[in-house]
Amino acid sequence: MEVRDEKLEKETEHQMRVMLKGAAEVVGEEELRQKVEQSIRTGKPLRVKFGMDPSAPDIHLGHAVVLRKLKQMQDLGHRIIVVIGDVTARIGDPTGKSKGRRALSDKEVMDNAQTYLEQIFQIMDREKTEVYFNGEWLELLKLEEILHLASTVTVARLLERDDFQNRYKNNVPIGLHEFFYPLMQAYDSVAIEADIELGGTDQTFNILMGRNLQKSQGLSPQAAIFMPLLVGLDGVEKMSKSLNNYIGVKEDAKVMFKKAMEVPDALIIRYFELTTDEMPERIDVIKEELAAGKNPRDVKLELAEIITRLYHGEEETERAKVYYHEAFGRKQNPEDVPELAIPAECGTLRGLLPAAAAGLGLSSSELRRIANQGGIRINGTRTDSLEIPVADGDVLKIGKKNFLRLRKMP
Repeated sequence: MEVRDEKLEKETEHQMRVMLKGAAEVVGEEELRQKVEQSIRTGKPLRVKFGMDPSAPDIHLGHAVVLRKLKQMQDLGHRIIVVIGDVTARIGDPTGKSKGRRALSDKEVMDNAQTYLEQIFQIMDREKTEVYFNGEWLELLKLEEILHLASTVTVARLLERDDFQNRYKNNVPIGLHEFFYPLMQAYDSVAIEADIELGGTDQTFNILMGRNLQKSQGLSPQAAIFMPLLVGLDGVEKMSKSLNNYIGVKEDAKVMFKKAMEVPDALIIRYFELTTDEMPERIDVIKEELAAGKNPRDVKLELAEIITRLYHGEEETERAKVYYHEAFGRKQNPEDVPELAIPAECGTLRGLLPAAAAGLGLSSSELRRIANQGGIRINGTRTDSLEIPVADGDVLKIGKKNFLRLRKMP
């Protein structure tokens, strides 16, 4: 009669809940459970692959969803293997494209990779991360080996990809080299002997290709965990800078805190799952509190604190919280207000619009529209006139969340 190891079962279940928290899909879940259990038994960490397209994005919370999950796996004791696609970048990733993507030069790849690594290590633990360029093994493959790899997948299988399929139907050219992108990315999983690969739902085809290629090479296939795209602050579209519905990880703490308070009520739990490192058990409690009638605003205050603390630390988060309550709770001008230097000869609100717009990252026309709609307050008094005089020390509130204190230049 087999004796149950309750401690092992409990730890396995805990790790599975953390790994799958917020995931859109998992392929090979039972295999994953076996890998986790074996890792706990032996004390040997799992190897978790993250393939990095070196396009150097400026990371917002949407990009950070996968990175936060990787950090959670690090906290469980597993090893993250970041694979920078220097060779595959020179092919060009066709994912989601209506035409072939321009391949990057060696210098672009290296510059972009460095920029991206600097950003991801704001989230992940550098000491628990291995970083490789896939040229380390792909450039060593002989033509015979590449042809052998190519023999493991059919053209029909590659054409199942939506982007290839759509281009084929619409007579948009597909370069033969583009078929090698998912194959080479899949070989990365073979080269590093990945136990798990993590990615967004837009990488499903490529990641599953890695799983299949491992099988064909006689290796244990990687489990595949797919994280969803994060819906932005508008509650409709995916988070995007172009849609201005994003929270940037490099944004000022006060801005980050205020934006987190704008998360739609219906997405509170989703943001806890995808943008924080809170344990599933804690999120269960938050769900119960909301269901029992707790004010969503109070829950969002906790969410805003947690998100801001992850990127700015305790001290800046506390200042951001005080600022938020002063500016948006008690409806008074906060003490800690960014200053705007304006020319000494600037005597009216109209005259400082260009400088104010630049200070807030807005266009002059957008700021003028806000002013014409009565969206500007000077020292707490609403104004719809651009001719009102301004003075050194005046505090402007522009729209719902922007404050500036005027300081005239000598």
